[in-house]
Amino acid sequence: MTTDIVANMKEGSMRPVQVLAVTICVIINMLDGFDVLVMAFTAPSISAEWSLQPQSVGILLSSGLFGMAAGSLFIAPLADRLGRRNNILICLSIISAGMLTSAFTNSVPELAAARVVTGIGIGGALASLTTITAEYSSYKRQGFAISMVQSGYPVGATIGGVIAAFLIVAYGWRSVYVFGALCTFAMIPLVLRYLPESLEYLLERKPRNALGQVNQLLEKLGMEQLTELPESRRAGDAAASSKFAGSSRSAELPKSRRAGAIRKTGVLELVSAPLRTSTLLLWCAFFMMMLSFYFVLSWTPTLLTDAGLRAEQGISGGVLMNIGGIIGGATLGYLTARFSAHRLTGLYMALCVVFMIVFGLLDGNLGPMLVAGFIVGYFIFGSIIGLYSIAPDIYSAVVRNTGMGWAIGVGRFGGIIGPSAGGFLLAQGWTAAQCFYAFGIPLLVAMVAVLLLQARQSPRLQLA
Repeated sequence: MTTDIVANMKEGSMRPVQVLAVTICVIINMLDGFDVLVMAFTAPSISAEWSLQPQSVGILLSSGLFGMAAGSLFIAPLADRLGRRNNILICLSIISAGMLTSAFTNSVPELAAARVVTGIGIGGALASLTTITAEYSSYKRQGFAISMVQSGYPVGATIGGVIAAFLIVAYGWRSVYVFGALCTFAMIPLVLRYLPESLEYLLERKPRNALGQVNQLLEKLGMEQLTELPESRRAGDAAASSKFAGSSRSAELPKSRRAGAIRKTGVLELVSAPLRTSTLLLWCAFFMMMLSFYFVLSWTPTLLTDAGLRAEQGISGGVLMNIGGIIGGATLGYLTARFSAHRLTGLYMALCVVFMIVFGLLDGNLGPMLVAGFIVGYFIFGSIIGLYSIAPDIYSAVVRNTGMGWAIGVGRFGGIIGPSAGGFLLAQGWTAAQCFYAFGIPLLVAMVAVLLLQARQSPRLQLA
């Protein structure tokens, strides 16, 4: 049975092929972190060169997020049909093209369009990276592995911020986009060579030459090879072997689900009973989380510059926030092996609000602002990584990438609104402190949604 093969792979220690798959996903997400935040790093220079108003900067900051929403909603679900690996390859090509085009734009509409294209690729890839990581991780290390992949985002943003500061001074802001395009394109041959397709996808979907691919993977995993593919689990039964991150309790599906009549697939499955409430809570959490997340990440370098730092120092402040995010994400991932991922994520969200208020109160006091920014980064990145850790186990393999893609896609609309709303509020005369106070409220709503999601989890029922 498919469940037996997957369970055998996910029990015990992770084999080298599993570690390699997760490592490749970490590297790709590092590049995505750079590609997403490159607009925040270059915004002060572009604004100065093109004499932009805050509203125009807000549009540029949000345009990539709009593309990411579209990619998550419409490109990510293709991975449930084409495969996780093929989807990632398509998305890397789109990102490379969008980044390179951005370097040769000369107006806000042109750059915004190029950022939309880049965002489509990033949004489509992110769900597949999370899904394939969850599917290749052992039960014990799944939360940690997902946190490592998602921590690649601030790592890439941190390294990218340092490189961007150098490139802007030496060669101008356009060189930053060329650099990102080349690095992203270089990942395509590495994925072709080293990233295997998801074993669970191959067993469930049975694409062309699936048996050969499965046996190659089983050989690398040190498992017995097959003479024929096992019968696929039905959509209703697929989560029988899955485990919630941070929980060691086994699940028992109700009789109506064990009966296993194939219900709906794709997006319709996500909003059908018994998934509907969990899906809506997850969408709410992602939307509110990203609303605050992208405001903080997009505007912090500019706000620090407005507070008195030079442009490159403002970028360094953003980098410092990302360093905090790296540590916060890694810490949360480590703790999910011992504590409930839902409760940890809720706690991180609450503490993030506290330090966003502290950051606002320190407006103009640059030294303490940088320290508070580091702590905000610690908790805000940890919070969003917590959501990524919680989400995959809600869905079965046949709709998992669709579930991840739509959760992320709905969240992206919050991400689109956040930077634009920040630009609007600043243009209306709001101070940076007032903006940080306001954007703490969505985090509290996300915290409530996460805790309600946990309340739906019981020892006798695990949603598939």
